Amino acid sequence: MRKTFVLDTNVLLHDPNALTRFQDNNIVVPIEVVEEIDRFKRDPSEKGRNARQISRLLDAYRERGNLAEGVLIDEASGGTLKVVFCRAETLAQLPPELRSGNGDNNILAVALEQRLQEVMGSQPPVVLVTKDTNLRIKADAVGLIAQDYTTDKVDIADLYPGFCELWVSAEQMDRVKDPAGLALSSLPEGGAAAGLQANEGVTLIDQAQPSHTLLARYQARTRALQQLQRATKVKLGRIQPRNREQTFALDLLLDPDIQLITLVGKAGTGKTLLALAAGLNQVADERLYDRLLVTRPVIPLGKDIGFLPGDLQEKMGPWMQPIIDNLDFLLGGGDEGSPHRGGQRAPRNSWSDLKGMGLLEVEAISYIRGRSIPRQFMVVDEAQNLTPHEIKTIVTRVGQGTKIVLTGDPYQIDNPYVDAESNGLTWLVERFKGQALAGHVTLSRGERSELAELAANLL
Repeated sequence: MRKTFVLDTNVLLHDPNALTRFQDNNIVVPIEVVEEIDRFKRDPSEKGRNARQISRLLDAYRERGNLAEGVLIDEASGGTLKVVFCRAETLAQLPPELRSGNGDNNILAVALEQRLQEVMGSQPPVVLVTKDTNLRIKADAVGLIAQDYTTDKVDIADLYPGFCELWVSAEQMDRVKDPAGLALSSLPEGGAAAGLQANEGVTLIDQAQPSHTLLARYQARTRALQQLQRATKVKLGRIQPRNREQTFALDLLLDPDIQLITLVGKAGTGKTLLALAAGLNQVADERLYDRLLVTRPVIPLGKDIGFLPGDLQEKMGPWMQPIIDNLDFLLGGGDEGSPHRGGQRAPRNSWSDLKGMGLLEVEAISYIRGRSIPRQFMVVDEAQNLTPHEIKTIVTRVGQGTKIVLTGDPYQIDNPYVDAESNGLTWLVERFKGQALAGHVTLSRGERSELAELAANLL
């Protein structure tokens, strides 16, 4: 059924192309939304760039006709776009608590006016679309239908894990060890093997002896299962995979043919540490890449402490401290197997030393637009705080010979504009599922410490 969708500002800032996502339906943009977009357009962040893009798009539609009367968005679909003012008499019909005339209430009044036109039979059913939870509650209280913007949402409970289990015979398990691997055509049709995705990790279980297992990866190009080799053969100093998921992840990280990797998991599962260890190995030892590039969103946990002194590198220091801690561990600055008991501690290798050697670069995500990044091992940490549009901006910066790894925990989000189901990381996992150039692993077992694992599970 054709509908009329009233869009909130946060929907357009979240996805600048949202105006084109509603197919043959009618879109109503309150004038308050245009005003808010105008206030955001000078913002130097991604939000400001989105606001400027929306303004240009609205201006392009204006050239097609009168926005107050409505213009066609797409002639093929028949969807229309209209910009509507908030009338004082409609605002007066809201409950006394909502007549203040602030931005949300003005948008609510426009939606209510559209709803009254629906009751009179002059237009289709009206739906207010907003990512603001409180505005959806207000809409429900005044009798309006309100929905979240779900175009890029991913059900976190059904997120692709990146690995599975297969029961095979002992003879089939032996064939996996051959260079050609075990052809998928030799397995029963219609079983679990039929749904394998490219580069998916597989735990093979012997049907006669369930304790006998073997880890493999599905190669989509040859349609065969091949035994994991890189994770056990490559020496990464003190770093070794401690569980099945880490073994799958490390095998992907060390494979130069896999150009995009996503690692999702709770705190302490080793996402960042494995990515940095694999990156340093391939930059410093194997020379497959020119540099290790590390970046992360500059979003604080809790109240912001304000401006930081110094130049860009000095300002990035506190934000990059988790990366520095991991590098310190990798380079021998702290030994988790030998607790410090008053003896001499090994000298600390700072990130500035690695930068001086030309092996490490720390880049603020805010300044990555417009760059082309060739022949680098790129790690984007805390990617769950990025929107799908920001993720697209980052991945499209990847040049020839570059490998990009995105890590994050969808349940630890500090960005108020995304959640566990609408963040860019989970969106990227689902979009690239099954692509031959991409791999994904969801890590579930914490290895940081017994206390950290207990806290992640109980708190």
